[in-house]
Amino acid sequence: MKYYAIIVAGGSGSRMQSDIAKQFLLLDGKPILMHTLEAFANAELQPEILLVLNIHQHQYWEELCKAHSFSVKHLVVKGGEQRFHSVKNGLKAIKGKGIVAIHDAVRPLVSSALISRSFAAAEANGNAVAGVKATDSVRIINIEGKTEALNRENLLMIQTPQTFAIELLRKAYQQPFRNEFTDDASVVEYAGYQIQVIEGARENIKITYPEDLEIASILKKKGF
Repeated sequence: MKYYAIIVAGGSGSRMQSDIAKQFLLLDGKPILMHTLEAFANAELQPEILLVLNIHQHQYWEELCKAHSFSVKHLVVKGGEQRFHSVKNGLKAIKGKGIVAIHDAVRPLVSSALISRSFAAAEANGNAVAGVKATDSVRIINIEGKTEALNRENLLMIQTPQTFAIELLRKAYQQPFRNEFTDDASVVEYAGYQIQVIEGARENIKITYPEDLEIASILKKKGF
C-alpha cells in the first residue's frame, strides 16, 4: 500500500494580525509549515508529501527552505481558488491507488500516533476523520437571530488529518464546488459516503490567532 499526505497551505495572515501568511510565521525559530511537514516525514509510514501552495508563494517558500536548511522531501503543487480546488490539484499529482491524508498546514503539533491511526483506519474503512468532543457549552443562531442551546454531547470538533482511500476521494472530488464544502469530510459525505470519525487530539490545534502560536510553543516545550 502506498501512503500520501497532502498538506494544504492556503491561509493568510489576516486573523493573525500579520502581513505574512500564517503558515510562514515562526514557531520556535522556524516556519509553522516546516514543523507540519516534519511531523509527516517522521511518521511511521513515511508518506509521500505534497505541499499545495499558492503559486505566488512558491519562490518565497523555496527561499525559506534554503534559509533554514530544510531538507524534508516534498512536492510543491499549485494551489487553487478555494481549499476544494487546492485538494483537487493535490490529488491530480498522485498517480495510482493508495491512502491519502489531507492535513492543514497550520496544525504543526499532529502526532505520529494520530497519523498512524488515521492511515490504519482509512485503510480498513475507506476514510477516517479526526475529531474531539466539544467541551464548551454551545448555542446555535436561528433564522430570527436568536440563540438556542445545543447538547454538546452530540457535537464533535473536527480536525485534520482527514484520511481516505484515494479512489474514494477522487470520485468525491468530481463534484462541482459548493459553498457547503468546508473540509474533505463534507465533500465525501455529499458524494454519498458515510464518514468514519476517529479520536483526534486536544493538542492538535489549528493556529489561527496570535495566542494560538503562544499555546503551540508551550505545547512543543512539553514534548507534543
